[in-house]
Amino acid sequence: MSPYFLRFSSAILHWVCPVRRWFSAKHAAVLATTLALAGCGATRNVMYKTTGDVMVSFAQEHQTPFVLSTDDVSMNCGMSEALAPMLMSFGRVRDEPHSLAVMIYGSAGMCAESRALNEELRYMRAIRDQDPAEAEDALIAQKRFNTLAAKRNYEAYQHLVAQYGEPGGACPELEEDYDEFIWMMGMIAGLQALNNEIASGAGLGVPKNIAAKVERSAACVDDDKWWGAPMAIRATVWSMLPGAEPKGENASMRLAAAAKKGERAGVRLAHVFQALAAYGKGDMDAVKQVIRAHAKSKANKEAPPEARLLDELATTMLTGLSDRMWTEHTGHRTPMGALGRFWDDKKQTTAETVDLSDIL
Repeated sequence: MSPYFLRFSSAILHWVCPVRRWFSAKHAAVLATTLALAGCGATRNVMYKTTGDVMVSFAQEHQTPFVLSTDDVSMNCGMSEALAPMLMSFGRVRDEPHSLAVMIYGSAGMCAESRALNEELRYMRAIRDQDPAEAEDALIAQKRFNTLAAKRNYEAYQHLVAQYGEPGGACPELEEDYDEFIWMMGMIAGLQALNNEIASGAGLGVPKNIAAKVERSAACVDDDKWWGAPMAIRATVWSMLPGAEPKGENASMRLAAAAKKGERAGVRLAHVFQALAAYGKGDMDAVKQVIRAHAKSKANKEAPPEARLLDELATTMLTGLSDRMWTEHTGHRTPMGALGRFWDDKKQTTAETVDLSDIL
């Protein structure tokens, strides 16, 4: 081999080898990074979707039944407000959890309604104290919370529509009890959204025909299975919408029958609708009778474990009505342990309270 060839080859290797090493290292790094990023992105998306699927399934299969078995309405309210953004964010990486959203937003709407009630009571006390500034401030706060409640409840109703279709027409296929339950809760959220919007005085765009749609669609679920609540919903709409009551029907009788059905089951949601219908008519004596019946029934029969929260929710809502009435007449809420009693109840005389058997 000639010395020229050796020198030429050496020169070539001197230049080429470092370049080849540079290309190999550089490109390998770029290639590895690209593949890693692509792999991480794909892996991350799969993990997010899987996590979302697991979280949503867990919430439907375990969280909801567990929550319904509890009796702490305030804690459930706080949980719904806290978890709603996280659970709904999974809709970015999987299908939106519409049915779960009906529960979450409906419950969060009740949180806002509770705060609106507190402001309403503050307004009443301010009126009694002839404090116009305090009354005005309370009224503004009450309207703000009712606006928030209307938005949340309407959000719940819209998720119901996304999951099962627009209520008011043919009944959707509600395959499981969970679907029927969500359907019924969505109906209630729709009605509440309308009531909240009216109370807020704001035009939020809640369709006024929701009540008529709910009246028709409440018949899609079994009335016996759901403690008379579906019929109570329908009869309440008949009672509050002029001309809505069908011929041959009697809203008051239907509400009374639904209330009895709820009492027998220990899930007394129908009492709320019966009281609201009477309250809407200004029949305060009838409201008192419903609250008395509710308190008496609660004392005699416990709610079934699987629906304890719903029965407690009914008690909370009726306590709210009782608080309005007590505050209007006395300036304070219903005294502790006095649900079912009223400020103007006749006090029993000593003679009436003596058990004659103790004397004889």
